[in-house]
Amino acid sequence: MEGILGKKLGMTQIYAADGKVVPVTVVKAGPCLVVQRKTVENDGYEAVQLGLVEERPARKITMPRAGHFKKAGVPPMKRLAEFALAAGEEAKLGDEVKATIFAEKEYVDVVGTSKGKGFQGVVKRHGFAGGRATHGSMFHRAPGSIGSSAYPSRVFPGMRAGGRMGGDQVTTKNLQVVKVDGEQNLIYLRGAIPGARGGYVQIRRAKKG
Repeated sequence: MEGILGKKLGMTQIYAADGKVVPVTVVKAGPCLVVQRKTVENDGYEAVQLGLVEERPARKITMPRAGHFKKAGVPPMKRLAEFALAAGEEAKLGDEVKATIFAEKEYVDVVGTSKGKGFQGVVKRHGFAGGRATHGSMFHRAPGSIGSSAYPSRVFPGMRAGGRMGGDQVTTKNLQVVKVDGEQNLIYLRGAIPGARGGYVQIRRAKKG
């Protein structure tokens, strides 16, 4: 199984065997259920669609999605994601996938949604230096010139400006699995991952490492 769905609980630190302090992000990974099976014969590739089982089940779902879950024989779930299957790996509808698919010292990629920052200016959004704060400069955090007037009399596409920041899909690559708690479905990942506490993430086996 290539990966699993989870929920970010927050960051803490644990002590390694040699006494070093390791900063970790705790993710409640799974349990997940197989909702759909993709095959080479029908879809052209091998994969599974997993649904994240949560304490509060999904209540308001559309009729097409309700039929989707009924066909698989599983309860309705809010979060679904597709993961590739290795060659020869078997998975049936309703199979349970837990955090124990990962092992300690394995490397993973984490896909999440970054924190939304709202509308931000060029200093925060693009790292512009801005002007000096003293001696009456009157130029502090403004964007500055965005092009010449007479020619070309337009603003070139891609001009960096203020605007909506954050709330994007972000992938953090090559994070080490420090600890796996199979009983509580917790995975401890070294370092930070995208998103706020309580955000949904996908943990996938690292493609490069």
